[in-house]
Amino acid sequence: MKVGILTGTGTYALDQSREDPEIVSTRWGDALVSRAEAGEGVEVLHVSRHEEGHQRLSNHVRHQANIAALKDLGADCAIGVTVCGAVDVSVPLGSLVVFDDLHFLANRLADGSLCTFYDAPGDPQRGHWIYAGPFSEDVRRVLLDACVDAGIPARAGGVYGHVDGPRFNTRAEIRSLAAAGVTCVSQTAGPETVLCGEAELPYALLGYATDYANGVSDEATPVEELLRLIGASKGVFEDVLGRAVARLADGQPAPPGVIYRFE
Repeated sequence: MKVGILTGTGTYALDQSREDPEIVSTRWGDALVSRAEAGEGVEVLHVSRHEEGHQRLSNHVRHQANIAALKDLGADCAIGVTVCGAVDVSVPLGSLVVFDDLHFLANRLADGSLCTFYDAPGDPQRGHWIYAGPFSEDVRRVLLDACVDAGIPARAGGVYGHVDGPRFNTRAEIRSLAAAGVTCVSQTAGPETVLCGEAELPYALLGYATDYANGVSDEATPVEELLRLIGASKGVFEDVLGRAVARLADGQPAPPGVIYRFE
């Protein structure tokens, strides 16, 4: 079993990684992937979206290369983690959300191109991804059970809202997302979700609320508190991920939906 792990702000390396990242070349560019053993018969393939030192802002993340590399290396499933801003005021800061839906209307990468692997007419893999929900229920269930094992509060469901960075959002923008039912927002996991879907790579997303988005609470979350919670998120993510990976060892998670292909 090979499990892909994609981490973001505040988590640039996993403690169990045994070596420096290797360069994996794909048609969409290079990705950096670290390997680690996580118990008998389980290998973790870790991608730090922003790379050590936060070299890449959200608009520099190589989403297509990252997901293609995990697929090429034989990942059986993937888990993404993200620190995020709560749009729903009932989400406690420092708590987790295992998302079950996605708000990503633009469906575009930072360079303006469509978020898809199907960029060539006649590609035999081209198709339409058709689904009820964009996240793998098998992987979501594992994450929820891992949160219970870790004793960390987690909301079982919520709408992840992808927003373009690197700036944060205005109050008006957050109001529109709240009206659409968005629970939390961040700047990287929308493309990741779509590309994993097209790659038929079972994927689930775990969010950690570090602040209330602009205008959600009467008082803005102090920057000092935001930074403190970003720092705390790494330990929480590593605890839950370790438990989730162990639970995935004997499973065969299924991707959500189907790809309707023409050949």
